[in-house]
Amino acid sequence: MSPTNGFGLPVGAAVDLDLPRPVPPRTPMEGRTCSVVPCDPSHAEDLFEAYALEDGANWTYLPLDPPKDAAEMRARLTDMAASDDPLFFTVLDTEGRAVGTCSYLRINPQAASIEVGWISFSPRVQRTVMSTEAMALMMTRAFDDLGYRRYEWKCDALNAPSRAAAERLGFTYEGTHRQAQVVKGRNRDTAWFSVLDGEWPAVKAAFAAWLDPTNFEDGRQLRSLRELRG
Repeated sequence: MSPTNGFGLPVGAAVDLDLPRPVPPRTPMEGRTCSVVPCDPSHAEDLFEAYALEDGANWTYLPLDPPKDAAEMRARLTDMAASDDPLFFTVLDTEGRAVGTCSYLRINPQAASIEVGWISFSPRVQRTVMSTEAMALMMTRAFDDLGYRRYEWKCDALNAPSRAAAERLGFTYEGTHRQAQVVKGRNRDTAWFSVLDGEWPAVKAAFAAWLDPTNFEDGRQLRSLRELRG
């Protein structure tokens, strides 16, 4: 039952949290299989090479098309490195190669709400342990380091792989905003997902168990994230 105010009307539960929360810092997040570091133009050559390994289909639902060359990639990264919201990061593999980008956006310290997005992973990181660990690192910073209470994921409602990824990572589908945007001259309905601070401990425990090397045999997972969340 919801609490009520002095007029007897239902109101939301009190939030016992110091607000506003801190803005995410431009500092690295280190994992076992990858690092998530502040975006930098020096990553251009690696990223262009990595993105060139596929035909561009993975850019279908992004506002941009694949970079035509390393110079265009560098120009993009220069702009990305100067941006505060979105706050862009590059994913590096264990050899230090740049293999993809991601960001925090819609950063709202007063509401303790933040979104992860602009995820552009090359074939070198897609469907690997790195892709999961990178997202776990981003979520850990938001909840554990910064004390946010809401973590969002949004995507084109037609983007089935992104929707599946959100649900696999522990996000809950909240609904679809119809005719939310126009992207590349086409309508976009936007599907919304979230993880809340009260859900984070179970999501975090599943990440830790899944990422443990003992969960893999000959490179294959023994238990899925869904199984580990119970």
